[in-house]
Amino acid sequence: MDLSLLLANLTNPTLLFFMLGIVAHLVRSDLEIPPTTIKFISLYLLFSIGFKGGQELAHEHLNWQVSKELLFGMAISSAIPFYAFFLLRRKLGVQNAGAVAAAYGSVSAVTFVAASSFLEAKGLPFSGHMVAIMALMESPAIIVGMVLLMRYDKENMDRPSLGHMLKHSFTNASVLMLIGSLLIGLVADAKQAEGIKPFTTDIFKGFLAIFLLEMGMVTASRFGAFRRYGGYVSAMALVLPLVNGSLVAWLSGSITTDAGDRFMFAVLAASASYIAVPAAMRLAAPKADPGLYIPMALGVTFPFNITLGMPMYLGIIQAG
Repeated sequence: MDLSLLLANLTNPTLLFFMLGIVAHLVRSDLEIPPTTIKFISLYLLFSIGFKGGQELAHEHLNWQVSKELLFGMAISSAIPFYAFFLLRRKLGVQNAGAVAAAYGSVSAVTFVAASSFLEAKGLPFSGHMVAIMALMESPAIIVGMVLLMRYDKENMDRPSLGHMLKHSFTNASVLMLIGSLLIGLVADAKQAEGIKPFTTDIFKGFLAIFLLEMGMVTASRFGAFRRYGGYVSAMALVLPLVNGSLVAWLSGSITTDAGDRFMFAVLAASASYIAVPAAMRLAAPKADPGLYIPMALGVTFPFNITLGMPMYLGIIQAG
């Protein structure tokens, strides 16, 4: 991995605000961002990335290449929870393993947003259809996690139906905002869309920096949750994104030659959901411990990806 690439990422202002958030929690500062403000910013980030993706997608045609990439994304999202479940089941039990596997098979929209900012800083574009791929990768992991729980969890017979879970995964606020903004961007008149460009583009990084400041404080507050589980889960929270991201960074070369798209595939494979999947797993695996799978995704995997992971995945792609 190119050390200059790593250094450039570590000195990115948005990432430095994330680190400031960690410091603020560790020194017990009274720094606080109102929950309503954070909710607005998170919806704004999803709206912005979805709308811009829809605008880009409007210039593309649904051909075999785009279809192939859509299928590749859904295959990644289905395969990761399958192998992760069997890897984790013996140590964590069926319900915890199912929840963790679904989280790591699904994707983090915030990581995707940070990755788009990382690529912009490097001058590398990515295709608009990658936003659609991200949205479609949410549900397969939840479905696979549900199927595995139905197959191996003999104790919980009160589980909601697969149809109910599917509906829940698509009507989740973050997924609905993302897909809705994508469709609006797709059908919106290009000249009319220029009128909101300052809102969707110019202030994006500023809002991302404030959001990551909050994420840093939340991440630091989750560190203590691992004391009950020991070093194994912390190690797996690093190994899973490292293996998934690196493998997909390499495999994606057989699907597309576009470096930006390959990088996004790697980041999506390496990321873990801490919004959509936890909401779904509260219904599907009520005995699974949120103090395990949420801190794994948010407290370890997310910081790893935005600091060391992204330069590493791009390095693999550029080396190939």
